[in-house]
Amino acid sequence: QVQLVESGGDLVQAGGSLRLSCAVSRSILNYAVMGWYRQGAGRQREFVANILRGGSTDYSDSVKGRFTISRDFAERTVYLQMNSLMPEDTAVYYCNAADTGGSWWGQGTQVTVSS
Repeated sequence: QVQLVESGGDLVQAGGSLRLSCAVSRSILNYAVMGWYRQGAGRQREFVANILRGGSTDYSDSVKGRFTISRDFAERTVYLQMNSLMPEDTAVYYCNAADTGGSWWGQGTQVTVSS
């Protein structure tokens, strides 16, 4: 079973940047979609961004133009570059791998943006 380990979460001031990493225990090419989701306190988990096996990407409207998802096949890592962070970006960020065989989650990494 694949393991996903997120890292890079931190406390940052509004307007700052962070880069999250998701280390994947198997080849990223095994999965049709690699994505990032987030869950703020008292809120449901929501989609942030994904990247398909072929390389196309998608973003939620709330992060479009500020966040960038990317991947490194050799490092088996998926990244989320987050710029112009806002307090409403505060959440636990989760990495997800999905394919026809299932969907797998990491344990999450906390991002806190202070105003």
